Amino acid sequence: MLITFKCRAAPDVMMLENLAQYLVGIVGKRLGERGVIMHDELDVAITKLESAISSDKQERAEHDGHFHEGEDGHEHHEIPIGLAQRAFPFLDMLRAAQKENADIVWGI
Repeated sequence: MLITFKCRAAPDVMMLENLAQYLVGIVGKRLGERGVIMHDELDVAITKLESAISSDKQERAEHDGHFHEGEDGHEHHEIPIGLAQRAFPFLDMLRAAQKENADIVWGI
């Protein structure tokens, strides 16, 4: 199922429900049928999401040494998309909403 986040300060952001649930959980909310991230909650939400992205990047950097691409006997490994790539549109919306003192809603 697709979840659409709406905000007057940014274009709509659509994502699959499992990713939306994960990202909304990071910022301290629950993905219900309807929801809102109030403009006064955005500072904390942005900080939490940026921190999670930073942690993910650090973990990915530590694991980069585990891929032996190009070595004999090792096949090419597809590196999965990281949190930064998945979360960027949502983070961008959070930042735009913060600048405009706008709320972010879903399910309406």
